[in-house]
Amino acid sequence: MKLSANEFINAKHKRLTLLGMSGVGKTHLAKLLSQEDQYFHYSGDYRIGAQYLNSNILNNILARVKQDPWLKSLLEDESINIQNNITFDNLSSVSAFLGKVGNPELGGLPIDEFIRRQALHKEAEIQTMLDVPEFINRSSEQGVSNFINDAGGSLCELDDESVYQTLAEHTIILYIRASKTNESALIERAQTHPKPLYYQADFLQQQLAVYLSENQFTYVAQADPNAFVRWIFPRLLEHRKPKYERIAQQYGYTIDSEDLYQCQRADEVLELIAGAIR
Repeated sequence: MKLSANEFINAKHKRLTLLGMSGVGKTHLAKLLSQEDQYFHYSGDYRIGAQYLNSNILNNILARVKQDPWLKSLLEDESINIQNNITFDNLSSVSAFLGKVGNPELGGLPIDEFIRRQALHKEAEIQTMLDVPEFINRSSEQGVSNFINDAGGSLCELDDESVYQTLAEHTIILYIRASKTNESALIERAQTHPKPLYYQADFLQQQLAVYLSENQFTYVAQADPNAFVRWIFPRLLEHRKPKYERIAQQYGYTIDSEDLYQCQRADEVLELIAGAIR
C-alpha cells in the first residue's frame, strides 16, 4: 500500500504490517498507537500456534506424555486431557514445538525432525500472512478500522512474493531497522536466553557445516543445542538484514529503532512513519 505522507496521516483506516527482528520495537509501536486509537492487533506468531500448528503441537505433547505409562493410561481412559493454551503473551508452545537442533540428551532434536518442523512452521507462517486480508475485514465488521499485523521476525525468510504482494496491497509494510545498539542488545539476549528460531533450509545446512567443522564434531547430535543457537544468532541477524531491506525497498518503508524508542505518544509514531513515507 503506497500512500503520500498526507494521505497516511489523514487516512481513516491505518493498516500496518510491522517487519523486523523480534525485540526491535514492534510491540512498543503497537502499544503506543493503541493508546490513542483502537487497533486490531493481529499476532502472526499467535495465529501460527493457535491455528496452523495447533494439532502438531498437541501431537508432540501427547507423544511425550505417553512415554510415561501412568500418564498414558490416564489419557487413554480420558481421565485427563491436553490443551494448547497459547496466548498473545505466552507463545511457549510454539517455541517448544519448533525446538533446537542438537544433542537429544541436552534437549535437542535430530536434524531430520528439526528440518521437518522448520518446514511446517514456514508453511504455517505463509498461510498466516495470507489470512491478513480476511482479518482486516473481520476487524472492520467489529467496528475497528485500524489494523496492525505484528509479523514474526522470520517473515523476511519466506521468499514468497505472493505473501509480500498481499501484505503490500492491504497494509503499509513498515520495516523497523535495528540500530547498532539495538543489534548488540538482541545478540546479548540470544546469548543469555537462546530460544528456538526459524532458519532457511540452505542457510541452516551451510551454518551447521561450519559449526561442526569449527568444533571438530562429526554429527549434529554432538552439538549442544543452546550453544549452537548462541553461535548462529549473530549470523542469522546478518543473513536477515538484506532481506528486510529488499522487502522495505520494494514494498514498504523504513524507520530506525532508535527513532522509534524516542516516541512517547501515538502522534509521534505517526509523524515518524509519515516522515519515512515522504
